[in-house]
This record gives sequence, structure tokens and C-alpha cells, in this order.
Amino acid sequence: MRSINLWQKYIFVVAWLGIFGGGQSALANDAINVNEALKNTTLTIASVGWKEEEAALKLAGLDKTPYTINFQTFQGGGLALEGVAANKVDVTNTSEIPPVFASLAANNGNFKIIATERWTTLHQELIVPPDSKIKTVADLKGKRVGYIKSTTAHYFLHQMLKNAGLGWNDIQRVEITTADGVTALFSGGIDAFASYGNSVTSAKQRGAHTLASAQDILSGNYPVIAAETALQDRGKRAAIADYIGRINTAKHYAELHPEAWAKVSADPTGRSYNAALADIKAEYAQRPTSYEILSPEAIASQQNVSDVLFATGLLQAPVKVAGFFDNSLSGAIEQAKQRYITH
Repeated sequence: MRSINLWQKYIFVVAWLGIFGGGQSALANDAINVNEALKNTTLTIASVGWKEEEAALKLAGLDKTPYTINFQTFQGGGLALEGVAANKVDVTNTSEIPPVFASLAANNGNFKIIATERWTTLHQELIVPPDSKIKTVADLKGKRVGYIKSTTAHYFLHQMLKNAGLGWNDIQRVEITTADGVTALFSGGIDAFASYGNSVTSAKQRGAHTLASAQDILSGNYPVIAAETALQDRGKRAAIADYIGRINTAKHYAELHPEAWAKVSADPTGRSYNAALADIKAEYAQRPTSYEILSPEAIASQQNVSDVLFATGLLQAPVKVAGFFDNSLSGAIEQAKQRYITH
């Protein structure tokens, strides 16, 4: 398979370049040892909503890795980070909100942000059921509003209320899951629902309406997070960098082949083929997906989110985010991106 050949060529080049580090044969043996470690490495990757990453890798022909990948699905970034904290997940992507709350855990969440996925901010919405008399966010005063705790929904709901002149305590807050939120919205259990992704799509297909969109509230930064314990494992470090290179190319490939990607993604996201195709084209037009190494701008954006969460009373004390970040894989990630960019 081409992806495996690319990895083998990379290992060879790393070994050959070892002459500049003071010993070609020593580094050649080191590269061979890394390759052997990869064969015995299993990465557990948490996908949010559905196994999008696994599907993208398969579509792009980049799923044949020299290490094993175990994909798991979580209904929210906060839940995925709970998996990281418990050493059950090695890598995941979330919005900028879950890491702030996860850092408050006893072990500081057992995570590091190692890269940033730049992605669309569409499909992050505050929705109401069909025939709702609620027409503006200001109308939510005293109403029951569902949201997913420690996610973008938590953050953008607060900002929407603030922009409408309401406080966090002006609504009846209901912490809920994505699936239960849709059920509650249509059964009358809640009056509005702040959510994202599949839950918004499925609710709107059943007649729900958008009350407000978060597309201009969110930054479009989605931290790529690795468990600290995984970063201490030689094989997993190499596999994580390689995986980021693969998924960067795979998602770009999917966006450049929207018809094929719509066929793959429509069913697991609860959309028709035509709806999926329209969404893919709209998302690409707003912001093509890319995985970037850490930058001062990404760190500043994460700090701004943390500061807002504190200022609005969602945190009991300020949280400084500098300790969240680890750039020790940046060089390897850039090499991996170049390795697959011409795939």
C-alpha cells in the first residue's frame, strides 16, 4: 500500500540522515527500533459524534498504517477528554472549551494540546421546536434551555444570552446529551436546545428552527489533544505524528471529493445525500480543514476562551492555559504532513 511505503521511505531517510547526528549506523538502528515499536503500538482515537476520521482515512486510501488504530465514538468533547483523563483515549479533537474544564481534574486532565485543527464553525446552533413562539434569544428568559456541558454549546449559549441582554441565571439551564436533547426538544421537556453536528441536523430535518447560529462566535480552532501518558511512549509519539499527517491529507481529500464524501458521511450523520453534499460544500467554502502546528495565535485564542469562561462565572478561578500546550511533536507533525501531502 502506498501509505506504508511512504512510511518505510521516511524511516530510511531518517536513518540515512543520521550521519549528520554523529553516527549513521546508530541512528539507523534507532529508526529500525522505532519501526518495530510501531508494529506493537495501538492508538485509541476518540471521534466526536461519529467515526469521521476513520471514514476519511479509508476514503483517501490512508487507512493502512504500520500501527493499529482503535476508533471510539463519544457524544461530546468533554466526554472524550474524560476518556483521556482515564487513560482510555490517546488522541482526540475537541473545541476550545472542554480542555479548560478538563484541566480542573485531579490529574489536570492528563492531556496536552499538540496541534490545532482549523475547521468550520457551521452547524453550531441554538434551535427551537416547530411552531415555537420563541422568536429571539431574548424570549428565552425563564425558559428551559438544554445544552451539552463543557462544550462549544456551553460557551456559545452563554455568549448568545449575553448578546441578548440576558444572564446565565435568566434561563432554566438543563445539562443534557446530544441525543437526549433532541428527544426533549420535541417532547416538550425543553424549550430550546444549544447543540452541534448530527443533533442539530436531525432536529432540523424534523422541523426544528434555528434561533441563533454560533458561526461568528466560535474561532474555528479545534485543539488536537494527546494523553500525557501517550506522549511518554516512544511508539505512540511516532504514531500520533504520523496519524496527524494522514488525517490532514485525508480530510482535505474528502473536501475535494464532495460527492464521494457525501455518500460516506450522509447516513452516519442522519442526513440525506443531497443535504450532506450541500453541507460539505458550504463548510469548505467557509473554511477548508487543515491541521496546524501550535502557534502563538492558537494559544492566545485558547486563553481568551478561558478568560471569557471565568468572566462569565463559569469558572471559579482564572485558568492559565500555557501549561496545556506541548510543541515537542511539531517537527514530526510537519514532516508527516509533507509525507502525505502529495498522496
